[in-house]
Amino acid sequence: MLEPTPSDLSSQVQSLLDYCAQLERQNRQLRERQQSLLQERNRLRIVRDETQKQVEAMIDRLRAMER
Repeated sequence: MLEPTPSDLSSQVQSLLDYCAQLERQNRQLRERQQSLLQERNRLRIVRDETQKQVEAMIDRLRAMER
């Protein structure tokens, strides 16, 4: 079995470092996307809650008008 040369090892190490850097970039992008989605979800929950309160208030007014 042939032992890898220092040049081969250096090339493999560089490839691993490049791959690691790529994974770090992807991880950062995914975390940023996740944060953005969480913020959007929270904003939509607030809008939903406000809308629900408005609808409930309209229903209460309609019921009051029926009396």
